[in-house]
Amino acid sequence: MNRTSLLLLTAWLVAMAATGSALFIGEVMGMVPCVLCWYQRIAMFPLALILGMALYSEDRRGATYALPLALAGAAVACYHSLLVARLVPKAWVPCGAGVSCADQRLDFFYGIELPWLSLAAFIFIAVSLSLYLRKTVK
Repeated sequence: MNRTSLLLLTAWLVAMAATGSALFIGEVMGMVPCVLCWYQRIAMFPLALILGMALYSEDRRGATYALPLALAGAAVACYHSLLVARLVPKAWVPCGAGVSCADQRLDFFYGIELPWLSLAAFIFIAVSLSLYLRKTVK
């Protein structure tokens, strides 16, 4: 495996860790995700599959398909993070009934809330894919 492929491997590993963590929080811990968390899952779960297939088949197109998903997920995670940080007015909260998008009950690593970790994962994946695509220009 060359250094360029390591970028794709790390993006896939981050997507797998984020997917596994989301499934653990939802299925094992029993926490119901909010609407914005669902949108982030919609972007993250396919990334784990697409990047895994791209890595296995050594196909550059997988990264091309995955980059828009990572950017869309980063946009939703950024909005969610700003909402949790109270930088977005509560009137803009997209959640109606059910779990509140603005009130997070779960934090990690001394107060880092879940939307911030999601944002970090999406940004890391997007940067890794951008570098990978730049280095494998045909």
